[in-house]
Amino acid sequence: VLVVGGGGREHAIAAKLRDSVHVRHVYCAPGNGGTEVEPDMTNVSINDSDVQGLVHFAIEKKVALVFVGPEAALCAGLADACAVSGIPCFGPSKEAAKLEASKAFSKDFFARHGLPTAAFKTFTRTGYSAACEYIKAEYSNAKEVVVKASGLAAGKGVLVPESVEEALHAVKAIMLEDAFGNAGDEVVIEELLRGEECSCMAFSDGKVASMMLPAQDHKRVNDHDQGPNTGGMGAYAPAPCLTPRLKREVEAILQKTVEAMATDGRKYVGVLYGG
Repeated sequence: VLVVGGGGREHAIAAKLRDSVHVRHVYCAPGNGGTEVEPDMTNVSINDSDVQGLVHFAIEKKVALVFVGPEAALCAGLADACAVSGIPCFGPSKEAAKLEASKAFSKDFFARHGLPTAAFKTFTRTGYSAACEYIKAEYSNAKEVVVKASGLAAGKGVLVPESVEEALHAVKAIMLEDAFGNAGDEVVIEELLRGEECSCMAFSDGKVASMMLPAQDHKRVNDHDQGPNTGGMGAYAPAPCLTPRLKREVEAILQKTVEAMATDGRKYVGVLYGG
């Protein structure tokens, strides 16, 4: 098995796959210091965004399965390249990965298919002034917003302002100051929903969504849930805030999402990240 990625997430995935009676050896590209010392596991010096290099290695080693961790590799078309070469790959195609790669795409998708989502409006860089006016109007109507860089920003592209001034500064940082590079070419300004956050991921074969245990991660950089978002600094599961009733609702939404993606010709195979 070839596990693509170099984070703690990929270390955990690689270890569980290695423990399977069906797996003889796990390669990690590029892996990390932890995977380097694991038995029956070998790090490979191939960047997780080097699609052709990864496919070539998988063919050379007669890999039976490629398991992709990072979103960037999927957005670069790794699953598509594996399919062309006849290599089984657990991860969505480039078109399906847009659900994760673009918040603007995902919000439009939710709205189009009647999936529950917070009220929002999307702006491009040329619409900076319009974005500022929209924020001012929202706060004048006693509403709060979240400012999101639409593209991939390693889990750091969501800014949660505490005031209209902070919201305007967030838009300026993303749209004018390139705080998140190309990830900020589009910005989603979204209604702030207050409450306890829970991550609900699901395995998907393109037809059925099978939800995992609900989890909560330690997202903010400072104590007491303060400071900017990080890519996550540890997590625990199951999260007790997801009651049985809410769990049924989430499962229905995840299943409808998989079905809607298939309807749109973007069959989703891999881990579906439900927030």
